[in-house]
Amino acid sequence: MSHDSFAAAMSDTATMIDRSVRLTRRNVDTLFVSILLPLLMMTLFVFVFGGAIETGTRYINYVVPGILLLTTGYGAANTAMAVADDMTKGMIDRLRSLPVRSFAVLTGHVTASVVRNAVSTAIVLLASLAMGFRPNASVSEWFGAIGLLALYVIALSWLAAGLGVIAKTVESASTLSFFMLFLPYLSSAFVQPETMPRWLRPISEHQPITPVIETVRSFLTGTPLGNSGWIALAWCGGLLIFSVTFASLLYRRRNSS
Repeated sequence: MSHDSFAAAMSDTATMIDRSVRLTRRNVDTLFVSILLPLLMMTLFVFVFGGAIETGTRYINYVVPGILLLTTGYGAANTAMAVADDMTKGMIDRLRSLPVRSFAVLTGHVTASVVRNAVSTAIVLLASLAMGFRPNASVSEWFGAIGLLALYVIALSWLAAGLGVIAKTVESASTLSFFMLFLPYLSSAFVQPETMPRWLRPISEHQPITPVIETVRSFLTGTPLGNSGWIALAWCGGLLIFSVTFASLLYRRRNSS
């Protein structure tokens, strides 16, 4: 790629990022819901169910890492709907007549997703501190937790972008991304897998959400890490590679049809 082509590609990407972030600022209700639902879930589990759930530690310290992952799922689901909205309302058709690189559109949506998730995660974390969450992480452990969450958010957002490309309507995009919201409930987010029925325990222990939660939990509260860190990185890295390839190929195919 020549210097001029690279500069043009970066300019296209910056323009699409600016557009997606501006759309996010205008769509305040979506951002509000993506923050409100995790807050309600955390309040429900901490103050209603927490007293009846035994985890070997204060329940709020156990549940907050799972709530943070749940928050990112809501944010990524919004990405699928935003991409589907572009695909179905003529935005992509207008871009075909312009010299805009195909990856710039999806990159804009993914970047906006990361920004949304950063804001919502920070708000949820501050709320958890007000509710009594007391992490004992060092500076390096905080960076480790934030870095892993960021990698997970980027991978999940690219997957959501791919689902938005194949969705025929915004409503179907919401349906396709439902598993992003449901999968944390089958993980170690809210209860220990050992307390689940025998047939459900392997699903909880060997899915991608659980090692990410266990790693974040270890960084923030000092629980044993074991092999969770490497497994979480493998899951997130593999998901990122798959999702970028999946979304890019589907976008080019649909954009050329």
